[in-house]
Amino acid sequence: MRIAHVVASRSTCLRRKVGAILVKDKRILATGYNGAPKGLPHCETCLREELGVPSGQRHELCRGVHAEQNAIIQAAVFGVSTKGAALYTTTFPCIICAKMLINAEVEEIVYDSDYEDPESVKILKEAGVKMRKFRLRS
Repeated sequence: MRIAHVVASRSTCLRRKVGAILVKDKRILATGYNGAPKGLPHCETCLREELGVPSGQRHELCRGVHAEQNAIIQAAVFGVSTKGAALYTTTFPCIICAKMLINAEVEEIVYDSDYEDPESVKILKEAGVKMRKFRLRS
């Protein structure tokens, strides 16, 4: 999870910095953080903030790509299978990312912070994806 937080520090999002890592057999497959699409300028203001859009709503207004999406995309670009992988993420996935993770055949999601999207929990449970909140082991 520490690595996911380091990845999140690369985020260019003005609203929330998120990092995600896809792992399989104790190996990092791909990483992702949220921000503008590759080669495009970073946001100077947050449209969702300006419009007062609550967290977890109206994702289509944001030009940013989510950390989980970027991790899946990075795996695809480099031809790395995500089937059976675990996702370590600093923030629980939204419904859009949950659907992508299901189709990417990710088996488990380990998250550090909760997110205000009960529909993502519902769909992940329905798909049989394991979910657990990160706890430091002593």
